[in-house]
Amino acid sequence: MKLYDFGPAASAKRVRIFLHEKGIQVPTVELDVRDGAQYKEPFTTMNPFHCVPFLELDNGTVIAESISICRYLEELNPTPSLFGQNSEERAVIDMWNRRVELDGFYPALHAARNSIPMFKGRVVPGTRTDIEQSPAVVERGKEMLEIFFGRLDPHLSDNAFIAGAKISIADITCFFATNMATAFEMDLEGKFPNTYRWHQEFSARPSTEA
Repeated sequence: MKLYDFGPAASAKRVRIFLHEKGIQVPTVELDVRDGAQYKEPFTTMNPFHCVPFLELDNGTVIAESISICRYLEELNPTPSLFGQNSEERAVIDMWNRRVELDGFYPALHAARNSIPMFKGRVVPGTRTDIEQSPAVVERGKEMLEIFFGRLDPHLSDNAFIAGAKISIADITCFFATNMATAFEMDLEGKFPNTYRWHQEFSARPSTEA
């Protein structure tokens, strides 16, 4: 088994935090994504969507997408559980992870790719394209983040973690959405104090240095 990784990539770091929280070690191959290594063989055949991370199993099967990788590794290493230990826990965690991804992480991701100069020509993850960066996408992403945090903040007033009393994959996903909001200079502390509290506490976990 090999994990193909790139240190700065948010999705790759999601998997590294998951591995650290689980206490799992997986052999890792670093791909220089900035130099376009993901577009070269054998990597482009292994992972035609050209995004990191992706996991190569011993039988040659390739699993891409960070959450899919984490689900696979959870099946092999069920303790401690970050996806839930019974049907109710799994459904609640999946619900919150979906909410965070769709309403928080992806709007923030597209806003970042449309505002940071290094993503010029790469606004769509895993592509090299002539699509221009769009200020309108940046503004819409910020607006969507405001809505998302407005919904999340009351929930965190009486929940230690995103999906309840225990850390889960939803916290790992939300950590990156919140990081990007901070990069956009959103006033989390002033407007969303419960979210700010949660982010400060999660940021102090050793796994975030993975």
